[in-house]
Amino acid sequence: MPGSGDVLSRHVIALPVKPAPRYPEAQRLDLVDDLHGHRVPDPYRWLEDPDDPRTATWSAAQDDLARAHLDALPGRERLGARLEQLLSAGAVSVPLWRAGRRFFARRDPGGEHAVVYVRDPGPHGPGTAPEQVLLDPMAIDPSGLTTVDSWVPDLEGRRLAYQLSVGGDEQSVLHVLDVADGSPVEGPIDRCRYSSIAWRDGGAEFFYVRKVAPDEVGVGEQDFHRRVWRHRVGTDPATDELVTGPGLYADHNYYGVSLSRDGRWLLVGANVGTARKDSIWIAELDGDAAVPELTPILTQHDDVQASMWVERDGRLYALTTDGAPRWRLVVTDPRTPGREHWRELVPEDPESVLEGARWLEPAPGAERSVSGTSIGTERSVSGTSIGTADEPLLVLARARHAVGEVALHALDGSPRGTVTLPGPGSLTGLSVPDRDTPELWGSLWVGWTDLVTPPAVHRGDRTGALVLDTPSPGRVEVPAVRSEQREFRSADGTTVRMFVVTPAAGYGSPGTGAPLPVLMTGYGGFGISREPAYNATALAWAAAGGAYVLVSLRGGGEEGEAWHRAGKRESKQNVFDDLHAAAESLIADGTTTPEQLAISGGSNGGLLVGAALTQRPDLYRAVACSAPLLDMVRYEKFSLGRTWNEEYGTAEDPDEFGWLLSYSPYHHVTAGTAYPGVLFTVFGSDSRVDPCHARKMCAALQAATTGDTGTHPVLLRRETDVGHGARSISRSVALSVDTVAFLAARTGLELT
Repeated sequence: MPGSGDVLSRHVIALPVKPAPRYPEAQRLDLVDDLHGHRVPDPYRWLEDPDDPRTATWSAAQDDLARAHLDALPGRERLGARLEQLLSAGAVSVPLWRAGRRFFARRDPGGEHAVVYVRDPGPHGPGTAPEQVLLDPMAIDPSGLTTVDSWVPDLEGRRLAYQLSVGGDEQSVLHVLDVADGSPVEGPIDRCRYSSIAWRDGGAEFFYVRKVAPDEVGVGEQDFHRRVWRHRVGTDPATDELVTGPGLYADHNYYGVSLSRDGRWLLVGANVGTARKDSIWIAELDGDAAVPELTPILTQHDDVQASMWVERDGRLYALTTDGAPRWRLVVTDPRTPGREHWRELVPEDPESVLEGARWLEPAPGAERSVSGTSIGTERSVSGTSIGTADEPLLVLARARHAVGEVALHALDGSPRGTVTLPGPGSLTGLSVPDRDTPELWGSLWVGWTDLVTPPAVHRGDRTGALVLDTPSPGRVEVPAVRSEQREFRSADGTTVRMFVVTPAAGYGSPGTGAPLPVLMTGYGGFGISREPAYNATALAWAAAGGAYVLVSLRGGGEEGEAWHRAGKRESKQNVFDDLHAAAESLIADGTTTPEQLAISGGSNGGLLVGAALTQRPDLYRAVACSAPLLDMVRYEKFSLGRTWNEEYGTAEDPDEFGWLLSYSPYHHVTAGTAYPGVLFTVFGSDSRVDPCHARKMCAALQAATTGDTGTHPVLLRRETDVGHGARSISRSVALSVDTVAFLAARTGLELT
């Protein structure tokens, strides 16, 4: 493992904690709903209303209680310094190439946010001129509350579209600037939350997604209705051209838009909420003429996922789960896009998940040829050069049990080798030069990290060799640790994997050394993969003598779509069983004990640890539960909840209500139980998960637990002006200090 920095401490002792005062009074209502024949108590429903004076008084008292306890925890100052030192590694993105210009984002040591830069062509080739700042969130707003949600240059690299949010609201207000001098071109255009941008040639127009105007829908409904528009730069957005197509505008749809490089083909994708089923439409454009009605390729009824694009050879490519839960690559003519015309290029690999593909042109000077038969586009030609240096290649990103891989394939799908990565870790990005930067054809850029290595960018070519292109911006002394991937069996016999980071000197290996305080986390939902990436919290915990564990739970995407489906809807209990089995495995092999085991999770991961603490309070010593879903009977009534019912089920259906009630953490709090110490963290501007979940659960646990308020406290930490997603580094450090210090004090990990 890199580095051999000093450690905070390897001592594991029981720490004295100052007893906390009594919990704030919370009125318990005799409120019981009759739902599908079930009596469902909801004694703290009044805490759903943040404007209720009782809620305001109770929340203020919880603020005082949490702050008094957290501020008194030992080791905070040293922990904060350690986290800041580890985060000073910074981060850098892979380059995005536009006509010789190199666009990238970088967060430097001490920086609160990543800054977007550009490097023009210089004397040594494309992207070699001195870097220029394009977007600096701290220059826009010195308070640090403004975040850049996304950015994308036009095809010529002359204009940059970007989206800003303030205070964590994730509303994504759209702007366009001139790359040459940074001057504003247009904006703001509001209501662009979750909008992709697809530029046309020349930078004069783009396609984008915008929520409907507030007066077009009822109160509270705006977040659930979006439309796709064609916008001409410099014109009033009210005059934008609406894109239409059969079945395009179902309620709750999230949309994505893309264009072929020649501007000929428009693709629109849609999901109903977070449902992992794709609807995709296509249209052939004719210059400035109106956009024709879109033609459906896939609908929700097909029950498959696909990511589709038209490549440089004019063919329509698709990564899809159609007949392949770990994904495969298919191709067709965009004029005949239906599934019956798809031809497989790269089949499903039974052990890895196909995550992305890029087109790699031949190196400069090579005579470009394309294998296959012409499909009627000017840029598609027949050739017989497969296996030679002049053929374009497909660069495929894979994950094998959550560990990243990169493979090279010919255009007919045949393998052409692999890219040798620095080690078992994960990809942070994969990019190739655009059509208009031919000097760099044949090169590719890979962003790479692992649990102990800060993100860096490497440059490679068709030989599969990589060299360091851009190191992490800051040099850090990483503590001496060991990381490994372990296997265990879940309750139903399924093999599950976890990444384990331990101090280097023999700590935490199965069957060796003394048991360690463990901080275990996971996610287990929405097909989202948690892959091994640089983690300051993991390193700080291990530096103090503990073990950090990341579990690849079912419900995620680590093993493909079947893995996701095995942890959703009626199968959600599998996710919790996987976490319990991971804990029991770590205890059985001597890595830890129940008295030294802490768990942490946020959002859907907050639901995970909320269910874990109510199902197995004996198994866990401490819990950090951030921005959580906890009342699963009523989750659809708050924020974006109704868009998640494909993942969890709906309480409107009697059977699905049964699934939800069976594990809903709020409804399984039992009086007279010695619950672990619990720290809830919530954010006032969270527009995804309503803080009322944590308020209600906190009140229920405080009333029910027999745990001592000093050794097993139940606390609610509240922040304003931040939301569910991006935040400044100083805010992140403050949250991590409170969370890690709380868990360390409970599990006996000494930070002093």
